[in-house]
Amino acid sequence: MKLMIPFLTALLPVASVAQSQPGVAAGLPSVAIPKTTEVLVIQTPKQGVTFQQVMAVIPAEIRATVSLYLDGKIREWYSRGDGKGIVFLIDAKTEDEARTIMETLPLAKEHLMDTEYIPVGPLMPLRALIGPGAQP
Repeated sequence: MKLMIPFLTALLPVASVAQSQPGVAAGLPSVAIPKTTEVLVIQTPKQGVTFQQVMAVIPAEIRATVSLYLDGKIREWYSRGDGKGIVFLIDAKTEDEARTIMETLPLAKEHLMDTEYIPVGPLMPLRALIGPGAQP
């Protein structure tokens, strides 16, 4: 097990590249590319949007966000540690599916936020821990 930690650590950059690039990364084996299980969504106010503009929409945004959470579409949500926006973990299998969910929120409807979508999935080097035959 002690030898497995350096092995997995060495593979992390490969997994990160595979998860961060759109489409299939050239030259990466298919076992390094995870199936998307959620989409990480990062929102920041657009350039020139004031705090007052955002706060005017926040009561409706909170109600809509809680509704999506209770419907199981938002798994988790956080304020960014730097105070510059919001981070959501959306229950979606594609970026387009997450975009459709996020566009229902009042801040998106008012075009006040810049939004980044990052599909994420299981850390694929972990398959090495369960041995041969675990490859899909």
